[in-house]
Amino acid sequence: MPGPDGSAADHIGMSILNIDDNAKIVDVLFKFAANEKILWHKHTSDFNTFVVKGEHRIYSLDGELREVRPAGTFKATQASEDPHTEGGGDEDVVILFSLRPYDDERPIYEILDEDHEVVAEMTFNAMKDIYLATEKH
Repeated sequence: MPGPDGSAADHIGMSILNIDDNAKIVDVLFKFAANEKILWHKHTSDFNTFVVKGEHRIYSLDGELREVRPAGTFKATQASEDPHTEGGGDEDVVILFSLRPYDDERPIYEILDEDHEVVAEMTFNAMKDIYLATEKH
């Protein structure tokens, strides 16, 4: 998973499961490290999550723990301009994200730097390119 400078981001792994080219939906597993936080970002498209394993922790801009989602939690979420970070609880967390931009180039999420300025965007086409580059079809 690329960070703001294009190099691999810390504390995060990703496996794209499916690309729906007609509906413009990406289904992806994310793994966040235990007791760590991933990069700052904003979800700029609707998405659904299901916590497969572990505890999903979400932190607000001031660093406060905002929400804890245990394994088995499903959540449908609308796009938001609210920057946040997230990570695992006492063990690594695995989360199924269904990212729903419904468009080729509309950002799915924006990656932020330490000043919370947008430094990169992830779109459906970018996720599709990653998928095609890493999967054998």
